[in-house]
Amino acid sequence: MEKALADLDVTPPQFAVLTMVVNYPGISGAELARLTFLTPQTINVIVRNLVRAGHVEKTADATHGRILRLHATASGESLLKRCRTRVMGVEGRLAGLLGRDEERVVRGWLAAVGEKLTEER
Repeated sequence: MEKALADLDVTPPQFAVLTMVVNYPGISGAELARLTFLTPQTINVIVRNLVRAGHVEKTADATHGRILRLHATASGESLLKRCRTRVMGVEGRLAGLLGRDEERVVRGWLAAVGEKLTEER
């Protein structure tokens, strides 16, 4: 995935963050950290870089001025579409290595890992 996104100047963690910001408009940095399993410090760096590049905007929360809400810009949404196309290509090549039953087992295992990690947080 790193290679597939490199010429777009996007890292896999940036891709994950941008995906969440597009899918959850108004998400906070703390919520983003929990969803992506990244530290708040890492989220701050990634968001700062995405804001600097013009892909994400921050706005103050209506009731809690200290909470910043994140929204993708048109540029960010466009970038995410290009990234998704490339990532889907990588996923397709990986899925081609497995039969349907094997893929189902791997996906089930990954989902179970995600659930377990979420429970432990």
